[in-house]
Amino acid sequence: MRTAFALSWRLLRGGGARDLLGSLLALAAVAVSTGLLLFALGANHAFAARSAADAWRHPAEASGTPTAVQALSTDYVRGEPITVVDLAALSEGAPVPPGMPRFPEPGETWASPALAGLLADLPAERLADRFPEPAGTLGRDALVHPGELVAVVGRDAAAPVMTAPRSDTTGLETTAAPTRVDAFDTGTSTWMSVYRVLAGIASVLMIAPLLVFGGAAARLTVARRDGRLAALRLVGATPGQVVAITTAEAVLTAAAGAVLGAALYAAAVPALAHITIQGGGWFTAHLWPGLPVVAAVLAAVPLLVGASAVVGLRRVVISPLGVARRETPPALRAVRVLSLLAVLVAFGAVGGGLMGMRYAGLAILLVLMTLAFLTINYAGPWVVSVIGGCMVALARTPSRLLAGRRLRDDPRSVWRTVAGVALTGFVAGFLALLNPGAIESAPSDRLRIAVPDGREPAAVAARAKERLTGTEAAVSTGRPGGDPRAGDDLVTITVPGGAAAVDRARTALHGLVPGHVATTPADDDTGGRRLLGDLRTGALTVLAVSFLIGTTSAGITGASAVLDRRRTYAMLRLAGTPLGVLDRARRQETLVPLAVMGGGSLLAGLFFGSPFATGVGTESLLTLAAFLVAGFGGILAASALSRPLLRAVTTDPAPRPD
Repeated sequence: MRTAFALSWRLLRGGGARDLLGSLLALAAVAVSTGLLLFALGANHAFAARSAADAWRHPAEASGTPTAVQALSTDYVRGEPITVVDLAALSEGAPVPPGMPRFPEPGETWASPALAGLLADLPAERLADRFPEPAGTLGRDALVHPGELVAVVGRDAAAPVMTAPRSDTTGLETTAAPTRVDAFDTGTSTWMSVYRVLAGIASVLMIAPLLVFGGAAARLTVARRDGRLAALRLVGATPGQVVAITTAEAVLTAAAGAVLGAALYAAAVPALAHITIQGGGWFTAHLWPGLPVVAAVLAAVPLLVGASAVVGLRRVVISPLGVARRETPPALRAVRVLSLLAVLVAFGAVGGGLMGMRYAGLAILLVLMTLAFLTINYAGPWVVSVIGGCMVALARTPSRLLAGRRLRDDPRSVWRTVAGVALTGFVAGFLALLNPGAIESAPSDRLRIAVPDGREPAAVAARAKERLTGTEAAVSTGRPGGDPRAGDDLVTITVPGGAAAVDRARTALHGLVPGHVATTPADDDTGGRRLLGDLRTGALTVLAVSFLIGTTSAGITGASAVLDRRRTYAMLRLAGTPLGVLDRARRQETLVPLAVMGGGSLLAGLFFGSPFATGVGTESLLTLAAFLVAGFGGILAASALSRPLLRAVTTDPAPRPD
């Protein structure tokens, strides 16, 4: 193997400028693939870290002797939620909360850095008067994101706030009744699990095209390499030596590309940390998937690229003379497209029931989506071959005839050029239907406090009026029909004067009913509004990554195809074919398959997204339109980059044989 590496290194160095360019294209493709793969893995690692940072706030009943009492509530300032964790020790063995050096003493507050800044900046009557004296700042382990507003308040175990019942009226686990605990929970909340599910779907949408691109990267400059290896076979090289040389060459290039991709991702992490999800950005450490994962990727990528390169050597090993003579390979079989149809039929049979199957439904969805990507990629070359046959039969111009013959003779190479953007059509179609309409704006000037059984609403309303003396707030009681808290009596306070007046009213009413926070209908919609915004952000991120994969793949594989066929182009040019005809043929052999396969992938994505559709609106149509413009625009731009290379390879009046 040492000899194979030495020979591969010599061939890489001595192959000339154009051979070196082909190797650099392969290196760039592997670098992009590795960087984007680390991004997908880093995103899942970051969501797992967020889940751990959120889990401890939700109290779990003690399995042994209780050592503390924990309660959870959500307050608001300027319309933003403040997570408030109330803690009271029952014994000396109370667990230390994450991000804190010790258990909080009664009468002190530990605030997140963002909340500490607001406590100092806002007038006390708007925020600071709601909490005891700050004693310290919470560390990163206690926070979901850097800008999160969190307060940990130390209480006495007999305080009313630690004994009063509470209920989560929004269904989002924003409130938890006082619970006796002996440790902090390490599971995951329902709300956080939703985001992890969405992250899993997004990863499949990104990684599947990425793996296809990585496989294509391993086969760049395949014609040049096959011809060279076939020549080695004809002069006596054994099949084992050919395989060893190919593997060594691919591994050397891929190893350098993987290291470069990891470096590029590391450099991009500070910028990626500003992507806003769940109301804030990311800790940069969370976006780095960890040294073991990075090391595994750096080891796996060269091995996978080497294995993918070896897979294409069957013709070289078995029939080197056929490769040297450039014989047309056997036609592809229709079983390729039948496999795609089988996956679509399988999804049609079970797709309607996936929503009710919870995690099992998610697993089935992810498996079927992965199979859809793989079978689209498997069927792509067969469809390209069929398109080529139709173009040849219907050709009326030389460029159309040349393009059709190219599609017919080497559909796999052509598919590698358009596969990235074509598979992005699936992503665009799937996301187009996951575009729920915006939540209607709810009142933000009407505070409500739930009055539990056993307390007189009129008395609570009278005390509220006392606390709001000197303001224009109007206080009333009742149980409005259709209100999500219709099980409790409500004290409703209408506060004119804007957000600042509402915050002052919140502070004045703080603690009026222990365990119950004054909130507005707009506050209850905060989680839903954020989820809608996060869905849009996630969709745009996935589409951006997919288009980056697609256009990069088109540019790199298009340039590589010109290098692979430089002898053919040069001979055609010497035979008198105008350069414009060759250039038009080159564009047509890309755009025609893209239109057919991109449209088919888009329809497949719409089909997979249909069970989860919430309506097609303006944003859905804009998503589809953006895909069409960006897809074809990206391919045209990537194709234009190969035009100077085409001109260069056809200027040599005596092209050397490969």
